[in-house]
Amino acid sequence: MQTLAHFADGGPGPWILLFPLIWAAVVVGGITLLRRTVWRGRRGPWRAPEVDDHSPIAVLGHRFASGEIDEDEYWRRLSVLDEQFGRRGKGGAA
Repeated sequence: MQTLAHFADGGPGPWILLFPLIWAAVVVGGITLLRRTVWRGRRGPWRAPEVDDHSPIAVLGHRFASGEIDEDEYWRRLSVLDEQFGRRGKGGAA
């Protein structure tokens, strides 16, 4: 009984089945490389959210950074703002 592609006559034999797998690995590797380098930051969930400087959470952060309020006041107000606006809510930071 002859095997794949006339193995006994000098053909490639069962190793011919590896070539589609090698090409698939090359394509998947190329797409993965592009996603991690070139395409990164253009779209998708890994993109950093844009911050609105006039949102209540951003204003609170600016007040804390400038020294208008202390750390306890900052965390207390931030917890209230997170409940009301949330980080991804309608009026939140992003």
